Amino acid sequence: MAKSPPDTVLTIAELSKYLKISRSTLYKLAQEGKLPAQKVGRHWRFHRGIIDQWLGNRKPTG
Repeated sequence: MAKSPPDTVLTIAELSKYLKISRSTLYKLAQEGKLPAQKVGRHWRFHRGIIDQWLGNRKPTG
């Protein structure tokens, strides 16, 4: 049996677990436009591939 591909669209809860960041921080980043996201009604949605690209393009801090 073939393995199903991982979800390509994530909810805020799924992204929180994926990035190990609190939901409140993700809401703030999404509302400020600092995180690539789409709002569908009252709910935020995130494309995993775009999030991975966004992470790869981030400059290291420190």
